[in-house]
Amino acid sequence: MVTAAVLGGGGWAVQQAVGNAAATPPDNQKMWIALGAMAAVGLVFGLVMAGRVSPLATFVPSMVLLAWTVVYALDVNRALSFIPAEPSVHQIVRDAGFGAKTLLTTGVFALLGVALFIPVLMPSRWSRRDDEMDEDYETTPEGSYY
Repeated sequence: MVTAAVLGGGGWAVQQAVGNAAATPPDNQKMWIALGAMAAVGLVFGLVMAGRVSPLATFVPSMVLLAWTVVYALDVNRALSFIPAEPSVHQIVRDAGFGAKTLLTTGVFALLGVALFIPVLMPSRWSRRDDEMDEDYETTPEGSYY
């Protein structure tokens, strides 16, 4: 979910904001929608980073973002070929792709990938939570049938 939010939602919001900033006169409604989408992506990002969910919830998106950044650093054309730009693709998906290109080429994906990887390194994320229900059950002494 985080990967889709960052790549799709973040890319679309960036494309709308950049396109609106270049327009004369700028459309305030589109700008507010783009800022709202950015805030929603930031909320999902923050909840996964700060919340105590599975460590894979941050590990998988961090690996996707960092791997795409490494591919971009090694072979720019190959990394940019992953972005859908064909006319047969829906306009919203193309906008999200162009925004993702902006985020990739400016290094924002590398920054977000490292930020998502930091919670994976915390041992408390990998430990089992104490269940409150465990205290309600009685322990049986060894050697008894019940």
